[in-house]
Amino acid sequence: MGMNIGSGGSSAEPDVMMEMNMTPLIDVMLVLIIMLIITIPIQNHAVNLNMPVNSNSEKPKDPVVDTVDVDFDGTIIWNGEIVTRPALEAKLQAVAAMPDQDEVHLRPNKLVAYKSVAAVMASAQRIGVTKIGLVGNEQFIGK
Repeated sequence: MGMNIGSGGSSAEPDVMMEMNMTPLIDVMLVLIIMLIITIPIQNHAVNLNMPVNSNSEKPKDPVVDTVDVDFDGTIIWNGEIVTRPALEAKLQAVAAMPDQDEVHLRPNKLVAYKSVAAVMASAQRIGVTKIGLVGNEQFIGK
């Protein structure tokens, strides 16, 4: 062990140590981290689900899909049949009135103006059709 006595007798006060000893602080922090790791409960990576019981008497029904095509010139086609705007709204009202609504697939042509497609979607939303989706979006991906 060494002792710092000083360089001479000219100064009456000994040199003050200006640095803080970090070793005890680091030791305390490591002990706290280890205690934290030990006290954390083990996580259970399972999700408990209540799955339905398989019943042979009741089979899920296939969803009924109504298709609305919007042609390049704005013509509206419902399940392969050309319809006018009032006829489309009447068909959408019939779909919206069902307790379990049918799915409505909207398939716009690549060349159709956006306002024609937006008008069909706005009508469906205003009438209350909740199961509507756009089909054929891959044709709009740039090449």
